[in-house]
Amino acid sequence: MISNQIKTFALLVLLSGLIFMIGGLLGGRTGLIFALILALGMNFFSYFYSHKIVLAMYKAKNLPKKNAPEIHNMVERISKKAGIPKPKIYLIPSNNPNAFATGRNPEHAVIAFTSGIAKILTKKELEGVLAHEIGHVKNRDILISTIAATLATVIMYIASMARFAAIFGGSRDSNGNSNIVQILALSIVAPLAAMLIQFAISRSREFIADETSARLTGEPKHLASALQKLEDNSRKLPMRMGNQSTASLFIINPFSGAKMAKLFSTHPLTKDRIDKLNSMKL
Repeated sequence: MISNQIKTFALLVLLSGLIFMIGGLLGGRTGLIFALILALGMNFFSYFYSHKIVLAMYKAKNLPKKNAPEIHNMVERISKKAGIPKPKIYLIPSNNPNAFATGRNPEHAVIAFTSGIAKILTKKELEGVLAHEIGHVKNRDILISTIAATLATVIMYIASMARFAAIFGGSRDSNGNSNIVQILALSIVAPLAAMLIQFAISRSREFIADETSARLTGEPKHLASALQKLEDNSRKLPMRMGNQSTASLFIINPFSGAKMAKLFSTHPLTKDRIDKLNSMKL
């Protein structure tokens, strides 16, 4: 887990470095500051309200304890062991077997799972999945994802400004020399790099949540078998609602009809996750 935490930190630093590189190349701080303020504003709203938007997008409804006492007891038990308040539990009306966690902090967390997931998993496997989502809450992955999104948004916005400046001849360095080639190159490469770094952060957090689940339940093999079932069934029954931009929230990409290139995936390869879980020694 420590190595993945370090990797996440390093990737966030790299995103920050990209921002300063672009700012330096543009030869001024005004655009950089403006972009940062804009991105912070956008992501401030996202941080506080995105969970409501996502839950509405997937038609998720609050699941009363009387309708699923066993699941509520399971979540309560795991949350207590994780040292966090019990998250609210929502049900998504979809046959795609999946789950996600959202909410800005442990005090405002929500775990949502589809009606399809309980149909294919054993109780122990479902417990592993719920512990994975509680791991996301415990590790404050929503906050980390928001920070990454803020930095990536800044990079993409500034890159757009840089292309505009290059096209209209405003691209000069602090000495007054034209740097149009550098600006154009960076304005194309930087957004791609930001996206890849953001995806890499997402993949790192999945490994950490897997490990947290294994430590909370003491049975990593159950989560491993659950992941294999979820991937196999998600390919047969891809999600018919929602949007690809929310794929990183789910434990398994719900829209993947085929394998994506590893660099462009929001999730690690399921095989890699299973291998890590099966090799864990608690």
